[in-house]
Amino acid sequence: MLGTALDARVSPETLRKIESGRVATPAFPTIAAIAGVLGLSLDEVWAEISRPERDAEPTGPGHGTRERMAS
Repeated sequence: MLGTALDARVSPETLRKIESGRVATPAFPTIAAIAGVLGLSLDEVWAEISRPERDAEPTGPGHGTRERMAS
């Protein structure tokens, strides 16, 4: 995570806050920089955050759990 934060030119604490949801609406340039470092297009990021939650119909342990993009 430290490398990702530094490469994106954001503080590690800012990245931790974004990952944990403590920053509800990070600035667009911040998200664009993190996505770029992770090799993700902004279309991929948008698809991930706008897909419906599947937790309403669980089929087993871990079903519906979203993978963290910036782990």
